[in-house]
Amino acid sequence: MNATNTHAAVGAGKYRDPWRIREFLDNRNITMMDIANELGLSHSVVSRTVKGTQNNSKVLARLLAIGCPPRYLSLPKDMLERGAS
Repeated sequence: MNATNTHAAVGAGKYRDPWRIREFLDNRNITMMDIANELGLSHSVVSRTVKGTQNNSKVLARLLAIGCPPRYLSLPKDMLERGAS
C-alpha cells in the first residue's frame, strides 16, 4: 500500500497518491476541469477527490475508466466490493 497521504482525511483517500494521479492525467492531456465538465461536477469535487479529502464515486470510476492505475486511487471499500479495481 502507498504511504499515507498527508493532505487527505481518514479512510481510503488517506492512501491516495494525488501526485501520480496528476501525472497520469497530465501525460494524457486531461485536466481535472475536463473530468468535472464531463461528469457535470464542480472542479472542486474532482480536486478534493484526487487529493483524497473526498471519495466521489463518479470521479473515481471515471479515473478508472480512462486507465488510471487503481493503486494510485486507493479506492473506498464499497468500490472495491463492487469489483471496480
